[in-house]
Amino acid sequence: MAAKSDEPAPHPPKDQLPNVSYCITSPPPWPDAILLGFQHYLVMLGTAVIITTALVPQMGGGNEEKAKVIQTVLFVAGLNTLLQSYFGTRLPAVIGASYTFVAPTISIILSGRWSDPDPVSRFKKIMRATQGALIVASTIQIVLGFSGLWRNVVRFLSPLSAVPLVTLVGFGLYEFGFPGVAKCVEIGLPELVLLVIFSQYLAHLILPGKHIFDRFAVLFTVAIVWIYAHLLTVGGAYNGAAPKTQASCRTDRAGLIDGAPWIRVPYPFQWGAPSFDAGEAFAMMMAAFVALVESTGAFIATTRYASATPLPPSVLSRGVGWQGIGILLSGLFGTGNGSSVSVENVGLLALTRVGSRRVVQIAAGFMIFFSILGKFGAVFASIPTSIVGALYCILFAYVGVGGLSFLQFCNLNSFRTKFILGFSIFLGLSIPQYFNEHTVIEGYGPVHTSGRWFNDMVNVPFSSEAFVAGILAYFLDNTVHKRDGQIRKDRGKPWWDKFKSFKTDTRSEEFYSLPFNLNKYFPSV
Repeated sequence: MAAKSDEPAPHPPKDQLPNVSYCITSPPPWPDAILLGFQHYLVMLGTAVIITTALVPQMGGGNEEKAKVIQTVLFVAGLNTLLQSYFGTRLPAVIGASYTFVAPTISIILSGRWSDPDPVSRFKKIMRATQGALIVASTIQIVLGFSGLWRNVVRFLSPLSAVPLVTLVGFGLYEFGFPGVAKCVEIGLPELVLLVIFSQYLAHLILPGKHIFDRFAVLFTVAIVWIYAHLLTVGGAYNGAAPKTQASCRTDRAGLIDGAPWIRVPYPFQWGAPSFDAGEAFAMMMAAFVALVESTGAFIATTRYASATPLPPSVLSRGVGWQGIGILLSGLFGTGNGSSVSVENVGLLALTRVGSRRVVQIAAGFMIFFSILGKFGAVFASIPTSIVGALYCILFAYVGVGGLSFLQFCNLNSFRTKFILGFSIFLGLSIPQYFNEHTVIEGYGPVHTSGRWFNDMVNVPFSSEAFVAGILAYFLDNTVHKRDGQIRKDRGKPWWDKFKSFKTDTRSEEFYSLPFNLNKYFPSV
């Protein structure tokens, strides 16, 4: 008996993640909350700038158009984040620009329908076409969400099938991590090293600053490396460098500060009336569906790092509906890109250990404020992309490992579990790798017909690691001999049963109830 008592006990599973400083309903003090909100604004800014910088020049826009589109992206992101935090899932999730919508947007740009000699006029025509496609595409999430259809889908989700989905929502974005750092390694690598030192070492070595260095590591390190990058720029370190190096390393090459107006309020149809094309709309709808699956994984990760209980299916479906409203707003305002959960901001919840809803609402306020004061917002938007890539290396990693944390509810000694996990994760990495490699080498995806919209409808979903792994794991988990009662335990379903309905666990009502007694208006979801 003595020998048995010395055996190590397994770590018990936890419905809520422990050691989170401030959970979803417990806001930090106002000074901390404001700084943390600004930190979330800085983190989401990188994706908005990278996507806009890649798309607007291809549309024919210059620095002025690029600055205005970034302002619009930030303004709409602020509105969508507020709507999601008040009326959607009520999670501390930032709703921002999404890489998933880039491929169909580029397809619209390359469609061959735009031959206007004036580049600005061409830009506006292409932007109006993306607006029309996004407006139509938004209906898929609005219908699936508010009708409750997505609720019926996610009811069959188990911890086992959630692991590949959530894990590759983070790890699947690896191509934006160190490759981004390597574009200007003398700036990106110091940022990555300093971020690790501040968040993981100084917080424990200097005890009085324990909750300063880890909680505000992004602010400290970005400020230090940004100043260092600016000194290299004004010192002439890149004067003779290649144009690509200068674009990645210099702090004065973005052209945003000169192009941005001092004060400008984005408004609907600012580029003109949207134009509609059926094929482009179908392609964008498929991108919206892929973003829906990816955002489902990101929402699940957010619940973990906000120290909340698992999302009831009805709440997740409600959030999807409001995310569809977000895509609709993106189309109305003309962002050139759709909206989804900002994965890097989910990782920031883990880095700071602050999952407060109020912090993200403050961040939304910063987005709207700096989108209106264009010159000030452009200053922050001129952060070198290699710094953003260094942030991604840690923030995306946190989201990926958040998915692995759901393994605590599964039986890893089961061969069924091993097959579903290994097969879905491996193909989730391997299939998109094939599609992306083919696109880089040949200039088009494996599916290459005369119908560009049809090509996008197939190539876009199979280029998403999270989508492939999530759909495959969901299908296998719900079809491979699951009738045995033991298999139900192996899948981790008993742990999530109490969160199937909104009112079966009092914590769900605490975290996800709508304000102003609005729950009665959403009986179907």
